[in-house]
Amino acid sequence: MQKLFQSVLLVALLSSASLFAQTHVGQPAVNLGDTSFLDGIAGPGGVIEVIGDGAHDGKVVDGMGRTIPGADAVNSISELTHFAWITPKRIFGGWYGAEIVTVAAHVNAGSTGRSGGWGEVTVSPLILQWKEKKIGCLPIDQRVVFDFELPVGEYTPSSAVNISAREFTVHPYYAITVFPLSRLETSWRVHYLWNSANNNPPVATEAKSTQAGQAVHFNATVAYNVGKHLWIGPNAYFLRQITDGRINGVPLRDSPEQVGAIGPGMVWNQGKWSFYANGYHEFGARNRPEGNKLVLRVEKVF
Repeated sequence: MQKLFQSVLLVALLSSASLFAQTHVGQPAVNLGDTSFLDGIAGPGGVIEVIGDGAHDGKVVDGMGRTIPGADAVNSISELTHFAWITPKRIFGGWYGAEIVTVAAHVNAGSTGRSGGWGEVTVSPLILQWKEKKIGCLPIDQRVVFDFELPVGEYTPSSAVNISAREFTVHPYYAITVFPLSRLETSWRVHYLWNSANNNPPVATEAKSTQAGQAVHFNATVAYNVGKHLWIGPNAYFLRQITDGRINGVPLRDSPEQVGAIGPGMVWNQGKWSFYANGYHEFGARNRPEGNKLVLRVEKVF
């Protein structure tokens, strides 16, 4: 059986609107670097994986990239469990399937507050995975997934920090892996994100409704196959909000988020098991926290 579908979305960990006193509506936490090498490769069958994330965001920056005085560091840990199944049947030329992701997390934002518990549930009613093909001499694997995050996680309006962002999101993506050389791969996953309004936002915002803006983000890797089982190389991610957030339906000027990150990573696979380790250092942040992140992932296909 082929190496299977590798996908997980990091769902909402922190609602940070209160950090910016009604000048910003924070994006829910998404898949920034949680998937990486050989991402576009998949085939009929199932996969289950567990992902552990640890992040330390040492500063919070405004729309000009300047540190916001008095904003505490944000520390978070999360555990995600992902199950996906791809059938041998085809539509539009690709095998189709479905997936579900659950998350538990703990966030400590210092004097702003802390929270822990279950987060949003991500579901996809449709995965389309195409068999590897060649364009010229380049082997290419690719996939399209239609993901939705359901606002069922821990949420308390009286708290400025919540595991859930209390927003329904539409979050499709396209993943591709290309082998420019026999022992060299590059993988890209490009997401679009749309967020519904939160009609019961944290009390500290003094708002009747908040809505994070639309965003695009991607993960990217380049890796070299060292020996039979080990791939190593750099991994990166980038997020850019493309529309203004809204408070009480009014757009907030100069509020879009942005962040980039790069770092080293590796994946070791043996039979139906794969083990990933990815580190990231963030830069170029706007209207959000910035820091460092470590992702560890264990995957089993069947």
